[in-house]
Amino acid sequence: MSVADERIERLAELARGAATDGDADLARSYVRRARRIAERNRTELPTRFKRFSCDRCDAYLVPGRTARVRTRAGHVVVTCACGGQARYPYR
Repeated sequence: MSVADERIERLAELARGAATDGDADLARSYVRRARRIAERNRTELPTRFKRFSCDRCDAYLVPGRTARVRTRAGHVVVTCACGGQARYPYR
């Protein structure tokens, strides 16, 4: 595991903690920083981190607080408070 991957994992933990505590702006800054590190080092963000961050506004998504989660036929729809949506298939 590279230094960049370790840093991204740490920022994901910090973003999760800040979002849970209700500090959305701090969580958003952690998400932006993690994305920037991934871009510069040409690595992918972990799937769990991708699924819990909004592509539109960089918010860390907490179901019930900052995101609405609905299941449809064959996919899950996650809607951020900003209106951004993401769809993920399931079996």
